[in-house]
Amino acid sequence: MRLTSINTGPIRAMQVGKQMVDSAIDKRPAAGAVSVTRDGLDGDEQADPRFHGGPDQAVYLYSVEDYAWWSEQLGRALSPGLFGENLTIEGLPGDLFIGDRLLIGRVVLEVTGPRQPCSKFAAVMEDEGFGQTFIAAERPGAYCRVLNEGHVEVGDTVSLVTGSDVAVLDVFRLSYDGNPASDDLERVLSVPLAERLREKFAGRLRKVIAAAD
Repeated sequence: MRLTSINTGPIRAMQVGKQMVDSAIDKRPAAGAVSVTRDGLDGDEQADPRFHGGPDQAVYLYSVEDYAWWSEQLGRALSPGLFGENLTIEGLPGDLFIGDRLLIGRVVLEVTGPRQPCSKFAAVMEDEGFGQTFIAAERPGAYCRVLNEGHVEVGDTVSLVTGSDVAVLDVFRLSYDGNPASDDLERVLSVPLAERLREKFAGRLRKVIAAAD
């Protein structure tokens, strides 16, 4: 695997429907070596910390191959960073697992969960229905926490150390399952998920258990 683009962005005002909102989804390629800390990449910001960023979702990954697929589907060229990812990686597996670790020089990232689309993403894509299109495509990319800080640079080699047996795609699908089984919820709660996801699935498990009583 190889790092092909490092993307960061400040908070900017953007149009979402009829409203102007603050967002940092507009990521653009950065030049040179970029520092990666437990809070994310140097020069990258998050407008709403309730839903974005934080130590468990510090770095978002997307693959060159998924960009190529989307480009074919949409019939246009797509630039790195358009999907809001921090690191665009060539050869990134489509079947990443929670707890997988990616080594980029001294930087160690641990996969914590899938990206879920929002209205700001749809606005960037200029398609109100793009959220559902993204869900149906099942190519969510992956969020990571930073276990070891350092610097990354375009061209760096990326190595993978496998983690759990719970796939990122398993978590993505379960997020949209209207009738989840308790066994499936317990399974995803057994791995090192991002805390926002853990809280979400723990709450759903409590409801499933209560309904069964």
